[in-house]
Amino acid sequence: MPNTYERIKQNKIFNAPNSWLKIKTIEMHTGGEPLRVIIDGFPKLEGNNVLEYRQFIKNNYDHLRRALIHEPRGHADMYGCILTPPNDEEGDFGILFLHNEGYSTMCGHAIIAITTLAVEMGWIEKKEPEAILKIDAPCGRINSFAKIQNGKVQSVYFHCVPSFIVALDQKVEVPGLGLVEYDLAYGGAFYAYVNSDKLGLELTPENYSLLIQTGMDIKQAVMNSSNLIKHPFEEDLSFLYGTIFIGSPISQGIDSRNVCIFAEGEVDRCPTGSGVSGRIPIHYNRGEIKLGESMIIESITGSVFKGSIFREEKFGGFDAVIPQVEGTAYIIGSSDFLIDPKDPFKHGFFLR
Repeated sequence: MPNTYERIKQNKIFNAPNSWLKIKTIEMHTGGEPLRVIIDGFPKLEGNNVLEYRQFIKNNYDHLRRALIHEPRGHADMYGCILTPPNDEEGDFGILFLHNEGYSTMCGHAIIAITTLAVEMGWIEKKEPEAILKIDAPCGRINSFAKIQNGKVQSVYFHCVPSFIVALDQKVEVPGLGLVEYDLAYGGAFYAYVNSDKLGLELTPENYSLLIQTGMDIKQAVMNSSNLIKHPFEEDLSFLYGTIFIGSPISQGIDSRNVCIFAEGEVDRCPTGSGVSGRIPIHYNRGEIKLGESMIIESITGSVFKGSIFREEKFGGFDAVIPQVEGTAYIIGSSDFLIDPKDPFKHGFFLR
């Protein structure tokens, strides 16, 4: 009779009962920021476009978002996405973004990752030198481009939705900080941009907890004081997603450092694609970047995105730009998540 260790070597697959929900994912990261791509097992979403799918999942399956993003399957800084049909025949697919608080309107790191995955999985043809995807996000259609060499993705860049300044040089009273100056801009989501050097706040991992608290305090103060956070066309997009600290670079050859505190105190490990998109019109307005120029922005992990201007555009009364943001993503694993209906923590829990 085989001993226990021999049985272990012979039996390595757990067959879950049919009553358990089984959800398959592919695990990725972009600049250190995770992306859990849900590819099978999630209940069918109903709707006619991405915003309707987003509302349907909010109303009917938010417990599954919590199960996959919160502990014990995830953590406070986990991020995920689920793919949907496109809004029309011109699109390739739609995408919904999941995080610790809910559902964001845009996510650049997820666009970079899912474009990489689409090529590596053979969902689209590996056309060299570039493969093109049209992705419907809640904020609108994103055109994404995979740079391919010898059949492998070298990097991905995307053209964001029209991005614009809402207000510059605003001031808000923040408890414990006093009067804080910020810029308000949109890059697929609304952010308050704050110069961290003026606060004496270094954008380093050692200040991780302080960055979370400060970012959330500023976000709450801006939300309580500003009535400017309004998308020109979609009420569902009219909310402040986070605070972005802009500081001096730490690495050589970098223009600046970017740390985004979003959702419920989540810290972006990458420079934040939608955040960089919102920064571009600010710098363009101040003459700090011109058409044909680019900025290299690093994150709290030292990963980098390159931001530039694809073109200028009018959008709902705003002088907007179409930002171009480039980065790299990697596949790091695949998972089969099981949800036991008897598990008291089956829908996750959240500790910060």
